[in-house]
Amino acid sequence: MKQKVLKVHPDDNVLVALTDLNPGEVVSYKGEEYQIQEKIPAKHKFAQEFLATGAEVTMYGVLVGKAQSDIHRGGLLSTENIKHAASGFSIGERRTEWDAPDVSKWQSKVFYGYHRADGSVGTANYWLVVPMVFCENRNLEVLEEALVNQLGYGRNKTYANQAKQLIELYKSGKDVDSLLNIPLEEISVTPSSERLFPNVDGIKFLTHSGGCGGTRQDAIALCGLLAGYITNANVAGVTVLSLGCQNAQVEILEEEIKKRDPNFSKPLYILEQQKIGTESELLSRAIKLTFAGLVQANQCKREPAPLSKLCIGLECGGSDGFSGISANPAIGYTSDLLVALGGSVILAEFPELCGVEQNLSDRCVDYESAERFSFLMKTYNERAEAVGSGFDMNPSPGNIKDGLITDAIKSAGAAKKGGTSPVADVLDYPEKVKRPGLNLLCTPGNDVESTSAEVASGANVVLFTTGLGTPTGNPIAPVVKISSNTVLYNKMNDIIDINTGTVIEGEETIEQAGERILDYVVRVASGEIEVNAVRLGQDDFIPWKRGVSL
Repeated sequence: MKQKVLKVHPDDNVLVALTDLNPGEVVSYKGEEYQIQEKIPAKHKFAQEFLATGAEVTMYGVLVGKAQSDIHRGGLLSTENIKHAASGFSIGERRTEWDAPDVSKWQSKVFYGYHRADGSVGTANYWLVVPMVFCENRNLEVLEEALVNQLGYGRNKTYANQAKQLIELYKSGKDVDSLLNIPLEEISVTPSSERLFPNVDGIKFLTHSGGCGGTRQDAIALCGLLAGYITNANVAGVTVLSLGCQNAQVEILEEEIKKRDPNFSKPLYILEQQKIGTESELLSRAIKLTFAGLVQANQCKREPAPLSKLCIGLECGGSDGFSGISANPAIGYTSDLLVALGGSVILAEFPELCGVEQNLSDRCVDYESAERFSFLMKTYNERAEAVGSGFDMNPSPGNIKDGLITDAIKSAGAAKKGGTSPVADVLDYPEKVKRPGLNLLCTPGNDVESTSAEVASGANVVLFTTGLGTPTGNPIAPVVKISSNTVLYNKMNDIIDINTGTVIEGEETIEQAGERILDYVVRVASGEIEVNAVRLGQDDFIPWKRGVSL
């Protein structure tokens, strides 16, 4: 008989329902019986003991809320009877000893990637076209139309084919009701032309809404983000389009590139419209230079590299009540494996670290890093509160519906993505990873803003957990989507790559799931597997304006 409930940490005073529980039902856990007081949907929590008004609620071994009314043993925890609460934190002693996992089976393994002059290794090989300001977005669209299909990078035309079917049916005299009820053929029509440059994975166009009209700090941050993409190991070279008068000046971009790679040597073509003159001349030059760059990029081929050259971003979005007990700890173990192998991982989303600051601060390898983490967390929350929000307002309606009823509950589960290794460094947006090991990066909890930032910081693969389902991807880094439950995996397997619902069902351990994920990552990094986000062309990219997003 499968287990119906789970206690996440020995110090907890709540239990998690692994399946729907009905009023009056009696469930047992480790020899104790609990009579369910009301319907407890799967993923939600119920009180393990009577909780009087004001009592502390503990999950994952930390304070996650306080009772706003009496909650009986076996009673549902909800937004009506629980409010967010989290323990304070201070800079204490360093606690950096950890039980590193056995990595002997991966020690001699390699992935096949693209070696760059700065010593980094890409898991893909892209050419970038980047605007310095939103005024150039249209010109990027023209370049995309001119280059992508002609060079063999066009997307699947299934939906265009379905639209064509509707047009033909309408011309044949079908009325609206008939059109709505006619099943359309899902015929996959792929572009007919083969790739002219087989060693180049694509041309990516990073359109955005920034570069002018904001603060100078916004312009500097945008240039830093773009420099992070340009210097990312997955990028072979870049074409930059500038208007000329914007806040985000080319000189700032060049300075930010130099910060990240003092000996930068990738092809970098910068075109300024106000200097060149006509749009036609600008675009003609851009097409010629981009084509020349692609010829150079195509000369780079995949070669073996140690797993220490992997830099993995850790992300979650559309989380549910199972995320913190299956998918997140699974990639947390993957993180520990990679750190033990000398690789790098990035844990971001600072609003989703609320309540676990003490643990992460204590794990920082030095006092300066702990101090910086404390400063970034506190000032971020203060800025959010200044515009009428705060970390306690982080859970989305979808999170709450699926059991994440306070930010501290969400955060304690989200932090599991970072495993147990010491914190090697603390980075502010949009700094680049400089040290191997676990890096904390200050970003919002917003999926795309955070994923965009992790890749700018050097991630060449992203592990993205979800309990509700989200299509989020990235223009240059493969985003591996991992479901926390099997129902989601079966329902949305066109966007989900890996299922960890097997942990909930007792079919494998966290450690086994984490090892399975690392094996998958090695194959993705070698180009053997195309993840769904790449296959679907899910090229999400959003720069962050400080203090606006949670």
